[in-house]
Formats: sequence, C-alpha cells, structure tokens
Amino acid sequence: MSTSGSSHLAAGKYFYDDLRVGDSFATSRITVTEAHIVAFAGMSGDFFDVHMDDEFARAQGFPGRIAHGLLGLCLVDGLKNRAEAQLQAVASLGWSDWSFKAPIVAGDSIGATITVDQMRLTSAGDRGIVQLAFDVYNQSGVTVQCGRNALLMRRARG
Repeated sequence: MSTSGSSHLAAGKYFYDDLRVGDSFATSRITVTEAHIVAFAGMSGDFFDVHMDDEFARAQGFPGRIAHGLLGLCLVDGLKNRAEAQLQAVASLGWSDWSFKAPIVAGDSIGATITVDQMRLTSAGDRGIVQLAFDVYNQSGVTVQCGRNALLMRRARG
C-alpha cells in the first residue's frame, strides 16, 4: 500500500512506512442519538444542563440539548478505528488542539476526514509516530469539531 506523494487512502491496511504526509481518508458516519447523550452523561458524570435540558439549551441559543464535546471526540475515534483505511496502530499517544466548532445535536450524522499531518520515527526506529489532523463534519457539511491525534504505529519492516 505504499504511496508516492499524498493521496486518498483506499481500503486496506497501512503501516507507518506506507504513509506520506498529506495522505487522507474519510470515515463512515454515525448518527448521534438521545441514547448516546444520556449514556455518555451517565458514564462521564457530566449532567450539565445544556446536555440534559432542552429548555435550558434553547435559552442558551442552541436548538435543543447538545451532545457533549467529548462524546463527539469519542465517536470519531471509533469511526477512525472502523474506517476502511486501517492504520496499524499500537496506541494513541494523545489528542491536541481539539476544538468544538458547532454543536452536535441528537439526529446529527457525523463523519470525519483524517489527514496525515506529520510523521517521525521513534528514537529506536522500530515504530513511527503519526500526527493525524481531523475535520469532523455533520450531515450538512458543517465542521463541528477539529483537532489532532498522535498515533504510535507499527512499521512494515523493522
């Protein structure tokens, strides 16, 4: 699956050595439901009114209750891991510069475009670290979240 230059990654398995800065892929989509929002509130302990009370959320200028920002991040990480372009990861090393650009409401269908932003080998050279840039959008094409994820990846050779 080696590429020369940047490209859209087709379905398949990709090791660190197969990637180039600028390579990208799109995830599938997931529809955010009331059940997601309520379950996330219970799991996280975040029962802030904007997530649980339609009237309160509307009074703040939202169309109704909104999903937790971190719920959106969690769902998009799952979409990344189920994408047709499978990155041969060892572990996530962290998330950075994550921004909540627009609300996610129940009924929104979100997906992401993920782009290889930076790459470097570990000091031992046996693995690579890839910085992925995420653009998360809803069914209307509105960017709802964006940010970066550092991913420790296996090498095809070495």
